[in-house]
Amino acid sequence: MVILNWNGQHWLEQFLPDVLAHADGARIVVADNASSDTSVAWLHQHFPSVQVLVHAQNLGFCEGYNHALRQLDFRYYVLLNSDVQVTPGWLRPLRELLESNATIAACQPKIRSYHQPAEFEYAGAGGGYLDKFGYPFCRGRLFDTLETDHGQYDDSRPVAWATGACLLVRANAWQALGGLEPEFFAHMEEIDLCWRLQNAGHSIWYCGQSTVYHVGGGTLAKSNPRKTYLNFRNGLALVYKNSAPRDVFSVVATRLVLDWVAALRFLLQGATPDAKAIMRAHRHVWQQRAYWKQQRKLSRPHLTVAQRAGTYAGSLVWAYFARGRRTFPELQIPDGAALPAHGPAHVQPEGQRKV
Repeated sequence: MVILNWNGQHWLEQFLPDVLAHADGARIVVADNASSDTSVAWLHQHFPSVQVLVHAQNLGFCEGYNHALRQLDFRYYVLLNSDVQVTPGWLRPLRELLESNATIAACQPKIRSYHQPAEFEYAGAGGGYLDKFGYPFCRGRLFDTLETDHGQYDDSRPVAWATGACLLVRANAWQALGGLEPEFFAHMEEIDLCWRLQNAGHSIWYCGQSTVYHVGGGTLAKSNPRKTYLNFRNGLALVYKNSAPRDVFSVVATRLVLDWVAALRFLLQGATPDAKAIMRAHRHVWQQRAYWKQQRKLSRPHLTVAQRAGTYAGSLVWAYFARGRRTFPELQIPDGAALPAHGPAHVQPEGQRKV
């Protein structure tokens, strides 16, 4: 279980004790991204049993995890944000889900808000979905509209993506794909990984029998030109490198138009730095088009919109802003191969090596 840390001693002090208390035998590793606070010294003093990997520089979210996991040999990896509060018994249902079906490469628990515990949390909620143009959303969260958890998403089911805030993934699948896309640095990296896993023949699942609480927004502020840049740059690269040949032109063209609309909206709101960030994001993708073309070849995209799990055949932007759809059920997406709330019926143990 790897927690990536960058100047997050306050999160470690708050949440690491619960992680250790409910580790269910998993080894805990903290990968430090060249923090300038006293995180590393504090860990050595207060939790000497925790393995600490110190990076020489801040490698970002993606390479920070990639570099750390290349040094670890386990059957499963857990990627856990430092601002996540785990709960008793949270890990076992995730592990049992992967052990019940060899095609499942990764899964996530239910993600609820730490500050509003009855609500789902933005980053993952009840499992990640994509619309036909690659816009991400979740069961329990459309854009910034969050649902209250009434038990409506207590089942387990295949989804398009599982959140990087708390992700259990098979080590062999992770290593086969090279881990997270290093050029993304941060934001949408787990969506890209899960899309590539689907292209490689795996499935991604949400597990409603496990719950954790996420603070969220611990690295960049919600309104931040840097975050805008990363989201729009990575979003455009994401759909280009992973969309099926029959879909890629229409998807990329539509994304460009909608991005320009978003830039205009920022200008009208007086948020000029965010509008410029979108234009800079497009320019970056164009300048690195040779790299993204090579990554597209490696991804070997072939799954059409209709073939991908966890995909809404319509436009989320249209459904939300034009038709007023504010909750996941209003999108009327077919259930897929959901499991009941009690989880897998049969578990096939995969051996003794732990997370």
